[in-house]
Amino acid sequence: MTEFDPAQHRMMPAQRWFEDFVVGERFVLPSRTQTSAVFAAFQTASGDTHPVHYDVEYCRARGMPHLLAHGFQTLIHTAPGAGLFPFMVEQSLVGFLEQSSRFLKPVFADDTIYPALEVTELVPGRTTGTVTLKSTVFNQRKELVLEGTQKFLIRRRPTG
Repeated sequence: MTEFDPAQHRMMPAQRWFEDFVVGERFVLPSRTQTSAVFAAFQTASGDTHPVHYDVEYCRARGMPHLLAHGFQTLIHTAPGAGLFPFMVEQSLVGFLEQSSRFLKPVFADDTIYPALEVTELVPGRTTGTVTLKSTVFNQRKELVLEGTQKFLIRRRPTG
């Protein structure tokens, strides 16, 4: 048996740097069904106590089939940490620069959502570069419910 090396204990076999990304590269995130437990957890974390997010009868009286997910409840599923991206950039990630989103269709309790990220722009700098990811979330009816962008500052590969 070989000796254990914690530095080799990685989710991804190789570290990626700014130069390793390609426009069009896609990162699929796990699909998730928006259960009542997800609604309760988000309500607790956000402090949002509007009945549209926790009272089914309130929603039905207003023509909705079920609890309405808060937009941010849908957005959080586009967090790169839900997938492999942060494991690829463990040593090269400098920071999360910005995020924007458009909420296009409602997400209700029991909907299953399918988030993904796609590299849309690479802007090189001297020692770092900006990686822009388009975020999308589809529902089980193949409807686009959210789209947006996220930007990350990534180190360029060290020389030497």
